[in-house]
Amino acid sequence: MTKAEIRSLYRQKRRSLSKEEWQQRSEAIAERIFVSSLLDNRRVIHIFLPIEKQAEVNTWLIIHRLWREFPAIRIAVSRTDFTTGTMAHYELLPTSVLLTNQFQIPEPDPNTSLPIETPQIDVVFAPLLAFDEEGNRVGYGGGFYDRFLINCRADCPIVGLSLFDPVPLIDDTYEGDITLTHCVTPFRLYTF
Repeated sequence: MTKAEIRSLYRQKRRSLSKEEWQQRSEAIAERIFVSSLLDNRRVIHIFLPIEKQAEVNTWLIIHRLWREFPAIRIAVSRTDFTTGTMAHYELLPTSVLLTNQFQIPEPDPNTSLPIETPQIDVVFAPLLAFDEEGNRVGYGGGFYDRFLINCRADCPIVGLSLFDPVPLIDDTYEGDITLTHCVTPFRLYTF
């Protein structure tokens, strides 16, 4: 299937999940992260803030648990610059001021948040609509994460979070796509 076909299909699949099923799957993903080694020896993690209307994985479950149980780990979240197609990263704290951009994405207020540079990030938890058995991901099509991930350290794991298992193959990947090193679903942890 092509990325466009996958986007259409997986948007529909997300919409078909009940609120309870979405919550259960998000909880299973969070639990799988905490019983894995993905957080071992990490000082700074990057995670996305979920877009409610897109029924993205509820990453607040992960964030709140990190604040409670791993206070030494710093959490980085992004702010998107739609004029340059890039993202800047800021530390997320329980007291952080969040603003919602024109696409309903919650983002840190750059005037009150501490910047985090990409080389400081030890692991990235990336959003996606779907992924394939080779670790290729399908996002929303803007390329923001690919432009960010290309600048991450070579030893920085890139971990997708998916409500669903993989498709066999994304037919129209290209060399600018950044593959995942792992993907966490409610059902298992994939390593590529």
